[in-house]
Amino acid sequence: MPLRKLKEFLDSHNIKYVTIGHSQVFTAQEIAATAHIPGKELAKTVMVKIDDTMAMAVLPATCRVDFDLLKKAAGAEKIGLASEQEFKDLFPECEVGAMPPFGNLYGMDVFVADSLAENEEIAFNAGSHTELIRLLYKDFEIHVHPKVVKISSKP
Repeated sequence: MPLRKLKEFLDSHNIKYVTIGHSQVFTAQEIAATAHIPGKELAKTVMVKIDDTMAMAVLPATCRVDFDLLKKAAGAEKIGLASEQEFKDLFPECEVGAMPPFGNLYGMDVFVADSLAENEEIAFNAGSHTELIRLLYKDFEIHVHPKVVKISSKP
């Protein structure tokens, strides 16, 4: 079951979505393969610290965060990857590393890779390592209000 907070948000805003179950996997590329979703449409959430403030970088499973681009886009002095220890308590309903890219539900900024914004639909972890939610990208953008910027590069 997707985490309650996210499901209630989606339902209260009349957002159409599909829940996709899959076997337990942990990396974005494994999730995409297991759930039969193109990697460019699977949104992975990477927790980052921007000037000591927690934020989400959301990008296609096929890409990695380019910290120089993100630092420039955020107008930050310092930026880095957040450790699981630093963010695990911010998402009490989620398995560690399976938080959905809805920073608005957790009071944090969301930076979305411009390449992800080109998709009609996206899928993302729904709080567990066995469930995804798929919805229209425009619904995500309308309700999350992410900063769409160039923040990713292919490995």
